[in-house]
Amino acid sequence: MLILLLVWFIVDASQREAYGWQYVGKYVFDKRISAAALVTLQLTVYSMVIGIVLGLVLAVMRLSPNPVVKSISWLYLWIFRGTPVYVQLVFWGLFSLIYPQLFLGVPWTDIGFDFDLGFMQNAFVIAVIGLALNESAYMAEIVRAGLLSVDQGQEEAATALGMSWWQTMTRIVIPQAMRVIIPPTGNEVISMLKTTSLVAAIPLTTDLYGVARDISAVTYTPIPLLIVASLWYLLFTSILMVGQYFLEKRYSRGVNARRPDRQEPALATGALPAAGAPDGNDLGGKG
Repeated sequence: MLILLLVWFIVDASQREAYGWQYVGKYVFDKRISAAALVTLQLTVYSMVIGIVLGLVLAVMRLSPNPVVKSISWLYLWIFRGTPVYVQLVFWGLFSLIYPQLFLGVPWTDIGFDFDLGFMQNAFVIAVIGLALNESAYMAEIVRAGLLSVDQGQEEAATALGMSWWQTMTRIVIPQAMRVIIPPTGNEVISMLKTTSLVAAIPLTTDLYGVARDISAVTYTPIPLLIVASLWYLLFTSILMVGQYFLEKRYSRGVNARRPDRQEPALATGALPAAGAPDGNDLGGKG
């Protein structure tokens, strides 16, 4: 039924002039659109890299036994997860007007130095900072959940074997945590790709949606240009989904809880056969 509805929609849309398919074909590979698509990719990559690194730091702070460090991390997450990203981008766009300079030094004294915030007038830089700070709050919870998913006995066993903290994290904890971290991180990357369309709040108009909107304002073809932007977003999203699939497959090796067809009969319930005992396919005898 759904397939029939989809076919009907495609046939009907192909016959409606309002979609302006001739303009879709004209602008889908336009140089301005291609350059804007590159800017969108740059925003996504830079913001996610900074967001992941900062999220890792915040996750470690949340797990710290120090109440001050833990409280700072919690306050950061409360603010950036509790306010809309569009509002945050508007604020960062006005930040250089509110604080043209920052003084770093001893309070109530002249000891210190002024920090010029002129770089905050660059719309691209502001967009990356705003998106990254918002994303780091979500990545912190994803990383924290991944680290907590690894049984504490794994760390104790590694310590008993004489492994250092760094060896335990890189060889034992993180590889197992990646199975939990990768899927939501892939979703966050895809979400970030689409969230870049909100940088108009700064305002930044060189991204994919911004350029498509500007062209449509001149040519009076809003629907065809929305379709053009959507096609590019779908292309990037499809590529990211393929990459996410192979990453998940890479880090879920040896975990067959969801694949009963690959489980051994004796392992289907998690039970291990006793040494020397016949398995489920053994008819008995000595062979």
